[in-house]
Amino acid sequence: MTEQPVVVLVHGAFAESASWNRVIQRLHGHGLQAVAVANPLRDVEGDGAYVRDVIAGLGRPVVLAGHSYGGMVISQAATGDPAVQGLVYVGAFAPDAGESAFLLSAKFEGSTLGDALVAYPVASGGNEFRIDPGKFHHQFCADVDAGEAALMAATQRPVTERALRDEITVAEPAWRGIPSWFVHGERDLNIPAAALRFMAERAGARGTTEVPGASHALAVSAPDAVAAVIVEAVRGTG
Repeated sequence: MTEQPVVVLVHGAFAESASWNRVIQRLHGHGLQAVAVANPLRDVEGDGAYVRDVIAGLGRPVVLAGHSYGGMVISQAATGDPAVQGLVYVGAFAPDAGESAFLLSAKFEGSTLGDALVAYPVASGGNEFRIDPGKFHHQFCADVDAGEAALMAATQRPVTERALRDEITVAEPAWRGIPSWFVHGERDLNIPAAALRFMAERAGARGTTEVPGASHALAVSAPDAVAAVIVEAVRGTG
């Protein structure tokens, strides 16, 4: 009998590992084990190396899911890793060689993220970004209630400018060799839905789900839809 994969979940910028809680609850309901990684959000190569370390430590096959910038990271981390059986892009970047998160988010009109960001220097060099707490609800998670949005704004993990400008450093992104599935929100204000559709089509996605009315934070606001795609990926790679 083939060993059932562990679902490894990689959050993106301005979120944290607990943003997957509702998805994890639903995966547990399907008898699946899940691990939410604390993505460092420092640079694509280093973040990818860290995710590879987590995968190696599990010693099991995995289905790897990434949200937002986490899609950059899983595209880097999974390349050449035989443990990774499937990829799930959750409102996430699926870069090709030479593409950064900044480049892909600007490829189609509709992102309002730039106007919501606060930048400040960090001791390691360069700048770091967070979303202005006063703009977080509308920008990131318009389809959750105000109280939860305020908590999400307070617990957001900032990201370096370097990470958002980095390209993947592997010769080919993981989605070229590993089956992939995509799910995203119709009303994503961070990454335009047109960009997300483009990346899914380019990757030859096994399945693409667009959640009507959903924001960028669809793991929080639409966990049933996200979990359903991850379950489909687990079954599709088994």
